[in-house]
Amino acid sequence: MYAEKSLKFDEFYSSIGVLGLVFSDKVKDLAGERVAVDGFMAPPLKVESDFFVLTKMPMSLCPFCSSDADWPADILVVYLKKRQTFVQYNAIIHVQGVLEYGSWTDSNSGFVSLLRLRDAVFKVYE
Repeated sequence: MYAEKSLKFDEFYSSIGVLGLVFSDKVKDLAGERVAVDGFMAPPLKVESDFFVLTKMPMSLCPFCSSDADWPADILVVYLKKRQTFVQYNAIIHVQGVLEYGSWTDSNSGFVSLLRLRDAVFKVYE
């Protein structure tokens, strides 16, 4: 894994404005850089996939949203370097990837996200 800057869930947004969530200055400053975030893997749609949702708290149900209008402030989409099998939803993991922000729709899944890590890897804390 790489050495990089860290980001916490409570640092994603600076406020909730009239038009929705407002990205924090830290997210804007770190965009395009490799960052680390600790959290929990939400149950994926498939047993093996190349992306998942990282959550602040363990979730037994997948938090997928139909649009970014109802995007929760405490999730992050993680696009992995390669497809892999996932871990239990209540295991804390350390994720590293390149930070992106702004509304984006995945052409393969149709999933809409506001905040993402690309080219990511993760490990389970022991």
